[in-house]
Amino acid sequence: MKAVIISQTHQPAEFTEAEKPVPGPGEVLVQLKAAALNHRDVFVQQGLYPGMKLPVIPGADGAGVVAELGEGVDDHWLGQEVIINCSLNWGENPHFYGPHFKILGMPDNGTFAEYLKIEARYLHPKPAHLTFEQAAALPLAGLTAWRALMTRALFRPDDKVLITGIGGGVALIALQFAVAAGAEVWVTSGSEEKLQRALALGAKGGVNYREPDWHRTLLAQTGGGRTGYFTVLIDSAAGPGFARLIDVAAPGGRIVFYGGTTGNITDVMPSKIFFKQLNIHGTTMGTGEEFAAMTRFVEANKLVPVIDAIFPLSETEQALRRMDEGKQFGKIVLAIGP
Repeated sequence: MKAVIISQTHQPAEFTEAEKPVPGPGEVLVQLKAAALNHRDVFVQQGLYPGMKLPVIPGADGAGVVAELGEGVDDHWLGQEVIINCSLNWGENPHFYGPHFKILGMPDNGTFAEYLKIEARYLHPKPAHLTFEQAAALPLAGLTAWRALMTRALFRPDDKVLITGIGGGVALIALQFAVAAGAEVWVTSGSEEKLQRALALGAKGGVNYREPDWHRTLLAQTGGGRTGYFTVLIDSAAGPGFARLIDVAAPGGRIVFYGGTTGNITDVMPSKIFFKQLNIHGTTMGTGEEFAAMTRFVEANKLVPVIDAIFPLSETEQALRRMDEGKQFGKIVLAIGP
């Protein structure tokens, strides 16, 4: 089969032949139709991901058709169009993953290939309204956003939500979830174009975080006062700007962050946190139950993940470089096979 392999760090991903996997007991073979990129794929290429084990076929996100069944797998899966839950071995505790947790694509081979071997318990029917490319854009970003917003932030439809760094896959699907669930949503970005595109997706407004006093500009737009502050804030940047989130959070607000792209959190005044009774939560990935709930919500609301660009599998290296540039709006997707 054709596959993309990372054999050495800081080297281009290689499009080459690889051995077609054989499903064992409880496993299936999925003929992948599309896959999608995440920043972790670039981190693997750069040697920055924990538990590195090379060579590897990267890729966490994928959608396709079940081509073969291993022993003990229910026959109804054969020929089914599926998406794959890439959050493996979460464990029994819904509050924190167990010691055997991992994400598809490192250290196990992932979705940047024509075929994928995976346990049948990680299969979910592809939402019927989505193409394979759209469905492949959903798993990692959708699960991360769902847990951040619905589980960790204890979302309510009357929340006023702020989502930072709009343009990435998680931030965009979090925007779509919150809007579909009835919330008023505001966003930040370093790009005026991305702010305008977020408005078209249902955001009420937004500000450019490159402005020195963006938090004051944002509160001026929302009207200030108690109703102008945000009850839920979803962030992936952390860094020095995190202190501004505390400034715009409502008393009792819930701040959830799933990344640290701008570095360590600094310049935070503890008194602002305890006098406001703020709740600050970290999150990553999610449980099987959350993945199922997320896909049901997507299907019920006919949500379509935002796609930035589609590359053929043979041009995965070019797709990785676009991801590394950080200029995308939405998910970068790989088209695989007919």
